[in-house]
Order: sequence, then structure tokens, then C-alpha cells
Amino acid sequence: MDKPNLFHQQNTLGLYLRDPDHCAPPAEMDAARVQVYRDLVFANLSSLLSGTFPVLIKVLGDEHWRSLVRIFLRDYRAHTPKFGEIAREFVEFLASQPQALVDEPWPPFMVELAHYEWVEMALQQSDAEPLPPSDAGLLLDRPLQVSPLAWPLAYGWPVQLVGPDYQPEAPPAQPTLLLVRRCEDWSVKFSELSPLAWRLLQRIEEFPELNGRAQLEGLAVEAGTSGSPEFIDSGLALLRQMHGEGVLGLA
Repeated sequence: MDKPNLFHQQNTLGLYLRDPDHCAPPAEMDAARVQVYRDLVFANLSSLLSGTFPVLIKVLGDEHWRSLVRIFLRDYRAHTPKFGEIAREFVEFLASQPQALVDEPWPPFMVELAHYEWVEMALQQSDAEPLPPSDAGLLLDRPLQVSPLAWPLAYGWPVQLVGPDYQPEAPPAQPTLLLVRRCEDWSVKFSELSPLAWRLLQRIEEFPELNGRAQLEGLAVEAGTSGSPEFIDSGLALLRQMHGEGVLGLA
């Protein structure tokens, strides 16, 4: 019988490392040695992910977390060799709703909770620069832009509240609107947004050519308060607050 070629050996080993419950190791490898490789691969992947998803791990428990990591290792093919981006691919894997996850009763908020936890690491590692200083007195007269280090997010589940002691079975009637931003000291802060504040940030992204006054006037029309000086005044106060926090600036 011909000796297996290198590709066959590597492929057999790779299949075994990904799915040792269903795939056999290369016949010519020492059983104890190949088990060391198997355990190291799984432990390293679990370690890479666990630092990003501590709440998810507490919610699932160690046994179910290990099962989830095993499914990811078995079924997913990463698109990056960078260890720092594996957590993003893990979130994308969960969001793709693979059949292996559909077949088991995982928490319904799991995908959004994982994304929420990943955001903190993503902002800390981002190469984006904060917005340059600008004059708050020009917020109404100039087009605006949202900082690349400030992310408005919308979730169906109250992800900021989920934990071992709070695991809702159904999403609330209203979405959870959050602002996540990286501060000057590189800390990441999460805060809740009102629907109007979230929509304002969304409008700035959608209509980058509009100045601050036009943005507030358009927001007032959407809110059914067109022509209200009080609405514009409160909107300007909100712009100034977010400008002071580095969330937005002049384009």
C-alpha cells in the first residue's frame, strides 16, 4: 500500500483537530501526540475568544460555551489569519445562523449579546483617529460628521442588561439604542440613546451635506414638531453635548 502523501496527512490531521468526535487522526501518528495537538488547538481558540465574551460565557455556562467553540472550530472557515480578528469572525458565524445552532435551543439574544461584547474590543483596537477640534459655535451652520470612534447601535434585545441573573425570553416592544465610544484615555463607554438622538446620528450619516440646522429641522419634521423653536433649541443642546464628548464634529 502506498504511503499517504503529505497533503493527505495534513488534511486528515486538520479534519481531526476540527472535529475529533467524528474524524480519525492520521493512522501513522502517535495517539498521545496527536491528542496534545487536539487539546492545544481547542484551548488556544477558546482562550482567544473568552476574553471578548465574558458575559456570554457566564450566561451559557462552561459546558455550553465549550460546545459552541467546538461547533465554530468544526464548521467555520476563517477569512483572516490575524488572531485579533477571530472574535469578529465568531460573531459573523453566530449571525449566519448555521444549522448546527438552529438545531439546538441557544439563548435567543445570543447573537446580539456577542456583537455587543465584541464592539468594546473592536473600538479599542481600531486604527481610526478621533475628530479634530472644532468650533461648537458653528454646529448649526456647517455640515456635521460622526466620529469613527463613536458607534450608534440598535438591538432588539436589552443586551446591556443581559447576564446570568437576567435572561429575557422575548424582546421588549421597543429596541435598545446605544452609543458606544472610545474616549481619549482609550476607555470604551456605553450609554443609552433616546430615539431622537439615535436618529440624529443616523441622519448625519445619511445626509452628510446638510448643516446642523438643516439636520435638526429635518428631524423635527420626522418627529411631527416642524417649526418648533423649542425643538431646535433642545436639539442644539444635544449637538453641543455630543460635540463636547467627541461624538460628532464639523465635516
